[in-house]
Amino acid sequence: MQAQIQGAGSSVFHFLNLPTSSRLNALGGENVSIANDDISMAFVNPALLTAHTDKVLQLNYAYYLAGTMFGSAMYGHNYKNNYFAAGVHYLDYGQMAHADEFGNLLGTTFTAKDICVNLIYARQLGPMFRVGATLKPIFSVYERYTSFALGADVGGHFQTADSTFQMGLTLRNIGWQLKAFYEEDYGQHTEMLPLNLELGLSYRLAHAPLRFSLTAHNLQRWDIAPAGEDVEWYDMLFRHTIWALDIVPKSEKFYLTVSYNHRRQAEMNMTNIRSLAGFAFGAGVKIYKFRLGFAMSQYTKSNFTYQVSLSTDINSFLK
Repeated sequence: MQAQIQGAGSSVFHFLNLPTSSRLNALGGENVSIANDDISMAFVNPALLTAHTDKVLQLNYAYYLAGTMFGSAMYGHNYKNNYFAAGVHYLDYGQMAHADEFGNLLGTTFTAKDICVNLIYARQLGPMFRVGATLKPIFSVYERYTSFALGADVGGHFQTADSTFQMGLTLRNIGWQLKAFYEEDYGQHTEMLPLNLELGLSYRLAHAPLRFSLTAHNLQRWDIAPAGEDVEWYDMLFRHTIWALDIVPKSEKFYLTVSYNHRRQAEMNMTNIRSLAGFAFGAGVKIYKFRLGFAMSQYTKSNFTYQVSLSTDINSFLK
């Protein structure tokens, strides 16, 4: 499914584009501009590490189609104006049955997994600007086929003194396969990672608990439609955008989010069948020293993705 969305045969490791937390899921899958104490935002833009992500631990879990499970974890540590974090996210496709080319079951099973480690660094440059970078070793095993790659993200973030306006820019998944899944006559069949240049804008109203976000993704290429699909220019333009609305007080003790991803809606909606494909919904609340988040998004009719996140600030237990 992911290969069809991004363009089959153009790159590998498309699990890197899945939302790694309920917050990102609720925001339409990607957001590179909102900086707060949610450390999972650094999965998409390393410059979103902040002074508030110090000693924050977050765990995330999602249930995708057909029993596919996705999880992530991240922990942050700050030293003066230098922000560090280490994280991992994985995709487990579950147990599958071996069969021959005629579909006859062989009585054995195999597994398939994708794993990515994230080593993140960000630095504060003045009161309103940060830069960051991520080093990402990536490993996949599908039955007896394995692959290893090395990737990187670079990003920047700007916000006004009152934080009403935030802007983020990031280039994700720079890198290549060091070991391909298979070899051909001329050597290893290596492919690129799913490169993604993103620009994000977020604006929070000064006298109302509303925040609007616009994320423009895949800016490095214009045509992101599936092969063979004829798309009008205005539709293609809209497919590069994700729109989100947050209801969140200044204390940020809770939030409600709704978002719309037009690319997802255009490529996953089913003809003559009503669905909410493209829309995502989420909520979060702070309870004692913990933050709990939940998100729900629909890809096709009767198939929802549910994602939960749990985070805590270790500093709160040391006071």
